[in-house]
Amino acid sequence: MCEAAAYILKNGEEELLLSDIDIIEPEGDSLRVVNIFGEQRVIEAAIYRLNLVDHKVILVEK
Repeated sequence: MCEAAAYILKNGEEELLLSDIDIIEPEGDSLRVVNIFGEQRVIEAAIYRLNLVDHKVILVEK
């Protein structure tokens, strides 16, 4: 599988938000993160870093 995992950066540590994601889209001041199983999270955050080789999306709360 090539899907990514989304993490929230908290106190310098990466905390898993959602795995197997395939969609990240803006929703007002928030981001909607959806995985291949239809699970979704809406979080007031910004993209901090994308690591495509490791399939990681690092978000930081606003």
